[in-house]
Amino acid sequence: MNEKKEFATFAGGCFWCMVKPFDELPGIIDVVSGYSGGHLENPTYQDIKAGNSGHYEAVQITFDPALFPYERLLELYWPQIDPTDDGGQFHDRGDQYRTAIFYHNDHQKQLAENSKKEIEESGRFKNPIVTKILPASTFYQAEEYHQKFYKKNPDEYKQDRAKSGRDEFIESHWDNPKA
Repeated sequence: MNEKKEFATFAGGCFWCMVKPFDELPGIIDVVSGYSGGHLENPTYQDIKAGNSGHYEAVQITFDPALFPYERLLELYWPQIDPTDDGGQFHDRGDQYRTAIFYHNDHQKQLAENSKKEIEESGRFKNPIVTKILPASTFYQAEEYHQKFYKKNPDEYKQDRAKSGRDEFIESHWDNPKA
């Protein structure tokens, strides 16, 4: 098998809710929860939760672009978030829960900028789109407890997601089935 591997890194609030929409799709090799965009080396979950490291909670997706193009990842990313909220996502508040697309090359940057422009011009939102498009920096994998959380702790995952308001937002703004 000669699969080509690329990375996509997305911040969309709590990383627990950002794994499942991308996980186990053909061409997706792995989805890892972690931290990106900050200034502290080797941050822990407690560092991130405290909000002083500058990191975003993020997922890093390893994918085969021949089977699952980056454009499709972007199409899946946007409907998982509220791109107008610069204070966090849903019930998770703070800079570590803001949204961002971290690009790994110029092609990803261009595609991300184009997709953001499409969302801005769609008229779907009355408030400005604040999701940042940033160069990828060091991605730190989160503690094992957080990896594939929706599978390892399905009841806690469902409870947290239900109280977050994410699904209601998705349904009312994106006309998208629940993830």
